[in-house]
Amino acid sequence: MSEDEIVKMLERVSKSVTNINTLRVFQDFFYQVVPVEGIGSGFIFDEKGYILTNYHVVEGAERIVVTLVDGRTFEAKFIGGYKGLDVAMLKINADNLVVAKLGDSDNIRVGQRVFAIGNPFGLAGGPTVTSGIISAVKRTIYSDRGLFRDLIQTDAAINPGNSGGPLVNIDGEVIGINTAIIPFAHGIGFAIPINAAKEVTNEIILYGSYAKPWLGIAGISLNRQIALQYDLPVEHGVLVVRVEPGGPAYRAGIERGDIILEFDGKRVDRIEDLQKILSEKKHGCECETIIVRDLRKFKVKVTLEREP
Repeated sequence: MSEDEIVKMLERVSKSVTNINTLRVFQDFFYQVVPVEGIGSGFIFDEKGYILTNYHVVEGAERIVVTLVDGRTFEAKFIGGYKGLDVAMLKINADNLVVAKLGDSDNIRVGQRVFAIGNPFGLAGGPTVTSGIISAVKRTIYSDRGLFRDLIQTDAAINPGNSGGPLVNIDGEVIGINTAIIPFAHGIGFAIPINAAKEVTNEIILYGSYAKPWLGIAGISLNRQIALQYDLPVEHGVLVVRVEPGGPAYRAGIERGDIILEFDGKRVDRIEDLQKILSEKKHGCECETIIVRDLRKFKVKVTLEREP
């Protein structure tokens, strides 16, 4: 693709990118109401006025104002989102909208050229573009906003202002949503795979909300030290420390003190293994689980539910 073709592609995609301004209200130490403004980016993905952005950009906002590239501004309605994936969906009542084309993030490869588009720091003059490559895929990141899995890593500059904007491939397809999960990191940016975001938006449209599959336990990772301390028969797996009454695990007969060794045919060494397996399932899925209780190993079947 020639440089001129790339420029035309970016001009076209940039027309779907929005600036998002938010207003939150807090109380200070003296119980005085303090308004706090925030900024971020988003992009239109449906001609009906639906916009994708990061959950943290709009979380707790009393007011959300969206500004389009052509200068029009609209009050936006928060439709739904999922904090665990940092994805949110807004809606504006507008016509003559330019819609971004969503790609397939399952087909991306390390080394592909990508472009991060957004409106960093709310600067005048419209969206900006940074370029780079896909540095890695399926990254797991721990941050102050929680644990995020399967992220796209890129060296395209991503900062708090263009958080929520699209990460596009050379064909102008959105393959990810930029997220400033590590603000001001040099040469390291992350994006949420667009296929994961599609799943969230589809459920929000169908059910009004998104909820991940729920097992209904709290557990800890087993290791040799814990196994010796509590005289446990195995040194790997997830030790169940709490079972939610009435939840899927409870109805399947899982009890506090049980050790989960396998879930849906996959070995479980740590709590992170179990979380990853669950993240790939859908509610309603029946999963065979191998449990150790005292010195006995047996199987139970658990039907996952929507997270309450």
